Amino acid sequence: MDSSPSPDICIPEQWLEATESIAHSSMLPIALICGAKNCGKTTFSRYLLNILLNKYTKVAYLDTDVGQPEFTPPAFLSLTIVHKVTPDLTVPCLKTPERCLFFGDVSCKRDPSTYLSYVFAIYNHYRKEYCISDKGEYPHKIEVPLIVNTPGWVKGVGYDVLVDMLKYICPTHVVKISISSEKKNLPAGEFWSDGEHDETINIIEINSARQDSLNRSVLVQKDARLLRDLRIMAYFRQCFSSESNISTIKELAHALTSHCPYEVPIASIKIRHLHCEVPSSEIFYSLNATVVGLAVDSDGPENLPWCLGLGRDREGH
Repeated sequence: MDSSPSPDICIPEQWLEATESIAHSSMLPIALICGAKNCGKTTFSRYLLNILLNKYTKVAYLDTDVGQPEFTPPAFLSLTIVHKVTPDLTVPCLKTPERCLFFGDVSCKRDPSTYLSYVFAIYNHYRKEYCISDKGEYPHKIEVPLIVNTPGWVKGVGYDVLVDMLKYICPTHVVKISISSEKKNLPAGEFWSDGEHDETINIIEINSARQDSLNRSVLVQKDARLLRDLRIMAYFRQCFSSESNISTIKELAHALTSHCPYEVPIASIKIRHLHCEVPSSEIFYSLNATVVGLAVDSDGPENLPWCLGLGRDREGH
């Protein structure tokens, strides 16, 4: 074991070797991290991000885990450009993404096709802006490595979605993290391929780890529902001063209700319901006291509006 920058986390030797091999690759790294729930994808991704930042001035992070995203509130898919090393791997932090799309759910189960279209659109943006093959045509652009974080749902439809993501993104490195329960793990090798071996892809298979010989933690333990609540609270707390006494969701709801709303004319907005149909006569009623994604209609690709953040519709407004 070797110590990480975090005081309460130790990184296994196997993980150290995996991150170093990615960082010192001869090609621009596009690393996709996959595995079952609670296998350590988040901790590994955070550590890999730090290692890459020791070599590159910035690193792109494509988060496809709408249930437990790294830098945004839940229900987003996002691309974040990170410039600074995270000093403590145990502390999640909100960052402003360069591009994001509001999916409106914490799982892709209800609408996997829309979910995939969101992933592909954000990845296409990354390719266009940060992964230019013709350096002569775009000499002013700097190539930026990419980390792709994926959900822990790797069976059934979740498995099919992951296969489609892998085929579309074609990463240079696929890191598969296995847990002790074999039946929950992904198949060995290039499980997403159609039988032809792609020599440009490096498959790195590592084991999950809970404790080392000194009983030190090597993973960031987390409760998914609690983490989602904390992310929502952290996001909306930005509306208030740091001295505000807001420590629960209920307190946050009361504070938002009394907060002066930002008002815009109804004629200047469009309302799009995700994953369901609402009668036109009920549209405004359905928004009362709900959390909504705020997007710019004309800026996104393929009719997908880039999202700017979250808002909460006040009842009666």
